[in-house]
Amino acid sequence: ANPRVKSIRALAMKKNRDRERLFIAEGEKLARDALDGGWHVDTLLYAKSATDDDRRRDALQSLAATVRARGGDVLLTNAKVLTAITKRDNAQAVVSVLKSQTAAAATVTPEGDTCWLVLDRVRDPGNLGTIIRTADALGVTGVALVGETTAPFGLEAVRATMGSLFARPLVRLSRADYLALAERWKGHGGHIVGTHLAGAVDHRTIDYAAKPLLLLMGNEQQGLDDEMAASCDLLALIAMGGAADSLNLAVATGIITFAARSHGL
Repeated sequence: ANPRVKSIRALAMKKNRDRERLFIAEGEKLARDALDGGWHVDTLLYAKSATDDDRRRDALQSLAATVRARGGDVLLTNAKVLTAITKRDNAQAVVSVLKSQTAAAATVTPEGDTCWLVLDRVRDPGNLGTIIRTADALGVTGVALVGETTAPFGLEAVRATMGSLFARPLVRLSRADYLALAERWKGHGGHIVGTHLAGAVDHRTIDYAAKPLLLLMGNEQQGLDDEMAASCDLLALIAMGGAADSLNLAVATGIITFAARSHGL
């Protein structure tokens, strides 16, 4: 019933997150990752029971001090409140409320061995979070979300990133924004590779290191439509040897991204 807690619980809804420009992250690790990445923690909540262990208490008090020093609030609460906020049993003992942020479209520029991952209308938040985590692990420059891609700041997506959300720039683009970017990208020597069932090029044969790169992945059900596919220099196909005729989007993105980035690992 606490008004502050009620306002935090309301962030489970996208319209409230968009209005307040705030979102929720679970766990001490994500709170520390956010601070390390320069994100603003608006409110840190942690359960009193978590302070029963002396070492854990010292770590949480240090975390709380950092949040306060950077202008955030700290609330000592209980497991029941954290369960209500996260809407799942056995909630972690720490929850942070963070200021959402995305980078400007101008951040996506074809320089050096830049590699941006571009996601078109991805609908599953677990897929999105896993893709962001994979992109971070493979050293991708950033992730651009095109059109009606699912919200990156929902609880499920944030949870699936495992903190990588705070490590790489995230850009929101309309379809028109992306198509204009694609023209500029190619005009400045950049390369665009998309995945497509009609792709004639085995993804393992492409020279991804030749130019600054955009990797374009489509919707889970429909893939890339004709307009998005036409923006690519090459369409890649992932060869499969079993009975399955498709891959989960996050898995497919991991395969393509590893092929593109393995020369730099």
